[in-house]
Amino acid sequence: MSETFNFYELKASNRLPSPSGTALEIMKLLQREDANINDVTKLIKLDPALSGRILQFANSASVGAHRSISNINDAIIMMGMTAVKNFALSLSLVSNDTYNRCSNFDYTLYWSKSLVTAVVISSLNGREQIVSSEEAFTLGLLKDIGRLALATAWAEDYGKCILDAQNEKALLKLEQENFAINHNALTLMLLKDWGFADLFIEALKLCFDSNGIGTSKVNRLAKQLIFANTIANYCIADDEYRETLLPNLIMESQSNDFGEEELIPFVNSVLKQWHDWGAIINIKTDIRESSESNTNIPLKISIGYTGSGLSILLVDEDVTSSTKLSKQLNAAGHQVFETKDGNLALKYALENKPDLIITNWHMKPMSGIEFSKTLHSSTWGRAIYIIMLTSTEEENALIEAFNAGIDDYVVTPVSLKALLARIRAGERIIKLQQEVEKEHKDLQRYIAELAVANRRLELMANTDVLTGLSNRRYSLNRLEQEWATAHRTHRPLSVLMLDLDHFKSVNDSLGHDAGDLVLIHAAKIMRACTRPSDTPCRLGGEEFLIIAPNTGAKEALLLAERIRRTIETHQVANVPLLKPMTVSIGVACCVEGLPTWKELLTLSDEALYKVKREKRNSVKLAG
Repeated sequence: MSETFNFYELKASNRLPSPSGTALEIMKLLQREDANINDVTKLIKLDPALSGRILQFANSASVGAHRSISNINDAIIMMGMTAVKNFALSLSLVSNDTYNRCSNFDYTLYWSKSLVTAVVISSLNGREQIVSSEEAFTLGLLKDIGRLALATAWAEDYGKCILDAQNEKALLKLEQENFAINHNALTLMLLKDWGFADLFIEALKLCFDSNGIGTSKVNRLAKQLIFANTIANYCIADDEYRETLLPNLIMESQSNDFGEEELIPFVNSVLKQWHDWGAIINIKTDIRESSESNTNIPLKISIGYTGSGLSILLVDEDVTSSTKLSKQLNAAGHQVFETKDGNLALKYALENKPDLIITNWHMKPMSGIEFSKTLHSSTWGRAIYIIMLTSTEEENALIEAFNAGIDDYVVTPVSLKALLARIRAGERIIKLQQEVEKEHKDLQRYIAELAVANRRLELMANTDVLTGLSNRRYSLNRLEQEWATAHRTHRPLSVLMLDLDHFKSVNDSLGHDAGDLVLIHAAKIMRACTRPSDTPCRLGGEEFLIIAPNTGAKEALLLAERIRRTIETHQVANVPLLKPMTVSIGVACCVEGLPTWKELLTLSDEALYKVKREKRNSVKLAG
């Protein structure tokens, strides 16, 4: 039940999407109180690719800068350090998570749709600015990061969930059953851990519930996210499927203050930006979904090479020699793929992960040595066995080649017998690596299954069976933890003690089944009215507790009044109550660790009973 425990339990698999490189350093830097723009600028300048992308974004139509931005310092000043951090984080995740661990999860479709969603929400935000364009772009790109997290952490089991799910609702249910969490909840958890503002978390929460009704900043951002998802689905659809989606898109556009004459130019602009950004950050944008394939689930069915030989990538700019050698290796039982230069070979290796690479030394524009160094610089690349074709056996040259990352070499002109012998030697090492990897995956799967089992047991021990809220046991432990955190960080902490009015009369007149429906309905309202950081709990009977960290007395009273008003105006359906359902709420707040958490409970309880003695259906602050 604890958010921290949930997150780190999943993170224990060490295969969650996570920021790296410059993005990780920026995150660490901004945790310091003395961090400044100059420090961030120096870090970003060390990463030419990130520098280029930030400048491109700062000068893009999405941002709408009044003048050309030509240096990183100006870009950071315009975007803001937090926006730059989040932008770098999202690009870092795109770069790191191209390795297809989950065979049934379509990574290409996932990132393509995430990118078009980012472009759409950034463009919508340009029409009605709620947050900065950079923040909107990042939020769109990471809106469904929970899907990627599950595909990464529990690849095999999640692949089965994707195959079994007929639609989005079914997938969410299967995720909850298998992992005790779904991808929407995990998205919120990850973004919160990465330091995203409460505004984004709250807006996403409403978006996942398809609730964009309201005029607050959170509601308006949620409405933009919902509309962005509709436009993104249209953009990635094929022509026939677009005809099906268009009427709903037009209807939804009208509720978002779009005239029909504005919609098509807007979508065309989004499509252009989508393709432009795809080229910048290396995401494919030429994919299309049909109505038959669309379930809102990024699904991929792929059958790789299953022969007894190896999957070999042959890299040689001499097409004649390459074709001849390829035929000979195919005849020996191997699956061979050919490329003419190192750049194409890197792209193929990244997407297909061959067992073995045979590369010529002398190629342009990237030599075999440069290709091997680049490949060896990545974690996945170091695992690929490389044989170099070379015309020299000079000692220093061979030392350079082995230092670049090759595993063996064959002198040209190539002797097929010698090459096949080298491949067999490499195959023994590759098979051993595969066995170790299989054992590692089995161990990871066992750890994941054990973690899920432990989480289910913890959920059972800490959850109220009827309402799905935290139970009394959990709530007291959580309150003690939150009080310790508030005391350490000098932040306020509030608790709300709630009691449903006249509840005993419901059980007495209508029976316990009707009483259960009332409790479930009230619990849903409390969950909907609270933030992800708040913890609503059922203490027992008709009594509830809400723990609200980083919340002062004034904000706690507003939260209590919102819950009271919502319960009063949203009565439970199909239960003929003799009196309308209402709630009495007592509120208590501590600052600088005073009062203690036990005293906080007592004070909120006393405030509640003052309300019960007076007029009920009201809110009162202790003190």
